[in-house]
Amino acid sequence: MAHTIRDIAAALGAEAMGNLDLTVSRAAEPQMAGPQDLALAMDPKYADGLAKGRARAAMVWQGADWQALGLEAAIFAPRSRVAMAGLSQMLDPGPQIASGIHPMAVIDPGAEIGEGAAIGPFVVIGAGVRIGSGARIASHVSIAEGASLGADAMILQGVRIGPGVTIGDRFIAQPGAVIGGDGFSFVTPEKSGVEEIRGTLGQRDEIRQQSWTRIHSLGSVTIGDDVEIGANATVDRGTIRDTRVGSGTKIDNLVQLGHNVQVGRDCLLCGQVGVAGSTRIGDRVVLAGQVGVSDNIFIGDDVIAGGGTKIFSNVPASRVILGNPAVKMETQMEINKALRRLPRLAATVAELQKLVSKL
Repeated sequence: MAHTIRDIAAALGAEAMGNLDLTVSRAAEPQMAGPQDLALAMDPKYADGLAKGRARAAMVWQGADWQALGLEAAIFAPRSRVAMAGLSQMLDPGPQIASGIHPMAVIDPGAEIGEGAAIGPFVVIGAGVRIGSGARIASHVSIAEGASLGADAMILQGVRIGPGVTIGDRFIAQPGAVIGGDGFSFVTPEKSGVEEIRGTLGQRDEIRQQSWTRIHSLGSVTIGDDVEIGANATVDRGTIRDTRVGSGTKIDNLVQLGHNVQVGRDCLLCGQVGVAGSTRIGDRVVLAGQVGVSDNIFIGDDVIAGGGTKIFSNVPASRVILGNPAVKMETQMEINKALRRLPRLAATVAELQKLVSKL
């Protein structure tokens, strides 16, 4: 769908100059842009790319001499990534799911489907499910009995939503996400080796046989409004109380949230984050890629954990952490510097040992 420069600028709340009636149909990198594209050149380093492309219009940095860049129209982006968010929303048509209910969907008679919902083929919806208005559900999705989705949900291919899961408005689930699978919770009749070494920090009196008994998950999952969950991410149901994800939180691909985990509002959990059971995470927490979080701990509001951090104990609010085990980021930087100096230090010690032996 084509949009005028005027309409795009108005939607973004941005200033525009030149031929505002010029239309564009998609966004493109500057060097690859054609006459019908809006080139994205929000930094002066992309000026050379504009010269290589054939764009007539571009989104440019504040103060850019758009006419000298050979453009007929320009939109000025005061904050480039925010402008990108608005522009991408305008240009993304979303999944192509025909309105109404596909004849190959299987929907229990007791389910409630909201007005304007679009449900694709091979979708299975169980008894007592409630689907909000305007929901879009792609093929091969299953929604188990008693689950509830708010308005304007977008559930993509192959998503699995377990029984009793409650989800707010404007929820997005990418392909393959599983919400409400059983929690990973097992116990041994006698004290297990894991319990023993937790208390002794590695010392074991004896090695003995043990077998595992499942603790069944009686809770479910509760998710707030405006939450997004990435492809193949998993959120386990709670043991007794629900696992919870607060409104506005965004969860990346391949993230695992264990049973009873409580995640606050507006958090960002990046790819391959793993959070073990019964951990509580505050509001606006950012966990970068491959962060691992131990069970039964608390992470305070506004904590930021750098990539690969391993968190084994409580973290106070507003702290920035890094490393394995997690420490303050500035401390980890000093540790890294010291590690790089170890070969030189070892050589110095070896020389000192030679001198001492001669003495």
